[in-house]
Amino acid sequence: MKIEEIIKSTKELTTAKKTVLNIFYTQNIVSDKFSEVLKPYDLSGEQYNVLRILRGQNEKAVNMCDIQERMLAKTSNTTRLVDKLLLKDLVTREVCPVNRRKMEVTITKKGMQLLTELDPKVENHEQLFSKNLTQEELEQLNNLLEKYRTI
Repeated sequence: MKIEEIIKSTKELTTAKKTVLNIFYTQNIVSDKFSEVLKPYDLSGEQYNVLRILRGQNEKAVNMCDIQERMLAKTSNTTRLVDKLLLKDLVTREVCPVNRRKMEVTITKKGMQLLTELDPKVENHEQLFSKNLTQEELEQLNNLLEKYRTI
């Protein structure tokens, strides 16, 4: 369905406006479906992102600044996210021995187990949206999105 039909626009939209609206609308659909995957685990997309970042460190501690840099949503409150993950015993947080002003975060065994359980569900979520496109179209879409966000 065209974006004009979805938003019930009565005016002609410029191509630039249609593109932005399509990206926003698509992002919301993908995000909503992803939230459905995470809801049974009482996890937000941002919390999941932190856990994925930590898993990628291969059991090495990461400071809060490095986590923030790697977040998909740069406006996320990393401290609040880590606090919530601490309450769920999915991460640990300790003062950095080299720089006492920094906090270092590590994923726990429970956090790793949760990600292992979520991996196939997340893969299914990604495939749900990818199935309508060929491999070539997916590569083209990625290239176009990378080009589009370069300002």
